[in-house]
Amino acid sequence: MGNSNTMTSVPTFLIRTFRTGDMGMIAARQAILYAESHGWGRGLEINVGETTLAFLRDFQPGREQAWVAEIDGTMAGSILLTACGGGLARLRLLYVEPFARGAGVGSALVATCLAFARDAGYHAVTLWTHTVLASARRIYAAHGFRLTETALHHEFGVPVQGETWHLDFGDRDRG
Repeated sequence: MGNSNTMTSVPTFLIRTFRTGDMGMIAARQAILYAESHGWGRGLEINVGETTLAFLRDFQPGREQAWVAEIDGTMAGSILLTACGGGLARLRLLYVEPFARGAGVGSALVATCLAFARDAGYHAVTLWTHTVLASARRIYAAHGFRLTETALHHEFGVPVQGETWHLDFGDRDRG
């Protein structure tokens, strides 16, 4: 992943739409990272695997999209947007690689996702995250999402507080 730990400035990144092979990489990296950082096991790996598989199988061009952030050609993070029906979209699988954190990658991915959702005509976006993911929660709040529900679950092999967040575009300036 280069010498990012010796860099004195914030690395620059680009954001592109997904291509062949990205979904497998996204699922693998998230499974590995969350196992290392939070002890989330097979349940999380099943969740991200099923999410990426469903995204590829059911992909609706113009209504859904996935983006990958890259630094020097290396995947630095990603995000997906899926259709839920009734004008509602779902933000899925935001993550940023440890070497890229602090560079604004997460916020840029969310902004890209939300701009697409607005342009696609969605009236709102929802997401599911976890209380322990403080950086992601700060990004969501900064983009106007509001926490609407919390619930303890054991889906990832350990007890964890899940959260549902919601952003209604009618509550924000679309300008």
